[in-house]
Amino acid sequence: MSMPVAVASEARALAFLADLSETLAVSLDLRQTLSEAVTRIADFMDAEAASLFLLEEDGDMLECRVCVGPIDITGLRIPLGQGVVGRAVAENRNQVVADALSDARVDRSNDVDTGFVTRSLLCAPLATAKGPIGALEVVNKRTGGAFSADDAEILRLVAAPTSLAINNARMAHELVQQARMRREFDLARRMQKSLLPKRRRDGFPLIGMNLPAHEISGDFYDYFDLADGRIGFFIGDVSGKGLDAALLMVRVASLLRWVGKDGTPPSEWLQKVNEELCQGSLDGRFVCALVGHCDRNAQQVEIAAAGFPPALLYRRGEFTEFLSGGAPLGILAGETFDGHRIDLTDASLYCYSDGVTDVRDAQRRTIGSEGVRELISRHAGASAEPRLRGMFSELKHLRLVDDTTLLLIERMQSHGPEVLLKRRFPARPEQMRGIRSLLRTALDDAGVEAAIRDKLVLAVDEACCNVIRHAYGPECSGDIDLRVTRDAGKLEFRLLDTAPVVDPQCVRAKPLGECRSGGLGIALIDTVMDDWAMQQRPDGRGNCMVMHKKVSANQASGEDQA
Repeated sequence: MSMPVAVASEARALAFLADLSETLAVSLDLRQTLSEAVTRIADFMDAEAASLFLLEEDGDMLECRVCVGPIDITGLRIPLGQGVVGRAVAENRNQVVADALSDARVDRSNDVDTGFVTRSLLCAPLATAKGPIGALEVVNKRTGGAFSADDAEILRLVAAPTSLAINNARMAHELVQQARMRREFDLARRMQKSLLPKRRRDGFPLIGMNLPAHEISGDFYDYFDLADGRIGFFIGDVSGKGLDAALLMVRVASLLRWVGKDGTPPSEWLQKVNEELCQGSLDGRFVCALVGHCDRNAQQVEIAAAGFPPALLYRRGEFTEFLSGGAPLGILAGETFDGHRIDLTDASLYCYSDGVTDVRDAQRRTIGSEGVRELISRHAGASAEPRLRGMFSELKHLRLVDDTTLLLIERMQSHGPEVLLKRRFPARPEQMRGIRSLLRTALDDAGVEAAIRDKLVLAVDEACCNVIRHAYGPECSGDIDLRVTRDAGKLEFRLLDTAPVVDPQCVRAKPLGECRSGGLGIALIDTVMDDWAMQQRPDGRGNCMVMHKKVSANQASGEDQA
């Protein structure tokens, strides 16, 4: 018994659809596969010609990517919304043209140019969840008749696996591109990191930190030894973002080091680098930089800058600003640069990129130069490395919009304890939240393990609360001086108050089983700290509590680059 014609036709269509879907699914490189698929679609639809159009990236034009039939229209571009193909994509629905000679949607200019006669055609959009990405068109039935509504429905079904295959291939290509870009960015990031100098100890007078706003940084800094015993240094910022800026940064950093190794005076140093950069093409980019020399004891510093933010000298709470003396490098040949000679006695020199001033606060306002001065003042009591770590920790909690780099030059102490935190605050309970936060940040900056850090913060908090409740009491007011230092891996927490003198014999840890609620503070301190002592201040004006905790090498990190 023979199968009805309609059923046989439907079965044939389903078999073709399954076969086409399987063919398209096995390949992610669709250049050859699509050509074969369009040929098979034309044969199945009994059409003289078929073509596949895809939207260009701007979404305004469609381009013929695959074409089969007597006339090759590959590369033909059609505006979105115009003609049968343009309308199919713009309206996201099938277009059926039974009589092309009388249908206004048909553009017959191509027929005039080629001699091909378009009688009837179908066009189906290549639909995706995010909208059409192109269209599939068949032209002229070989039998001479017109395409029917059933033909249009079949072409719509055939377009579905075609659009899915194209979309999958595009996503696969994007993933490959993203993976390639990640590898390139990782390589650039490792290359940049390798160019940053390692932190030197034993009283070396320079320390720097760099915090990229994105994957890779356009900022850089370096310091190196000169033949006469001085130290050369520079800090810079390449305009723009991305891999091109990173590669230019590598080139400029190498050039600055090469020119500066001879001990050339800073102003001449910049002139030579500028002439070299102006001789090549920077593709519209430029470089802001500050260069300089200092002696080993950081008593005298000589600097010159090109389009760089002003260097700030901080001495006993006062700031002095040293403005840049020239335009950025790589813009104008023959440019000259002014130099500054600075006395660093009892002072610190901060050189920073504009990423520091461009940091945004909670109201999305840039902190500006005034914010930078306040930042320096807030952390001035700490030693150089914890100070810089504390400043960067605070900046990271704000909104970074650009690469952030800071170079600090000052006379470093090669001996003696390192000050991690120094703070005086009113002896009131509401102050303790802020003190806990400051202490946690200082211990983080010192690289103390999180678990150890939290116990230490709790122990210091208990000690401060005991001073507030029991030493000062409700009828007495005053301040507490908290000083945290590190020496040879040992942390010291020193609390000074001006409360009535407390008998040290009364401040003892009790067994935990005997402690009532609210009396666990000393027991906790006794458990967390290696040792502690309560005594009268040497001047007799209050009490002094000192607590120690040994931090092993695996509990604290010595890394200095952000």
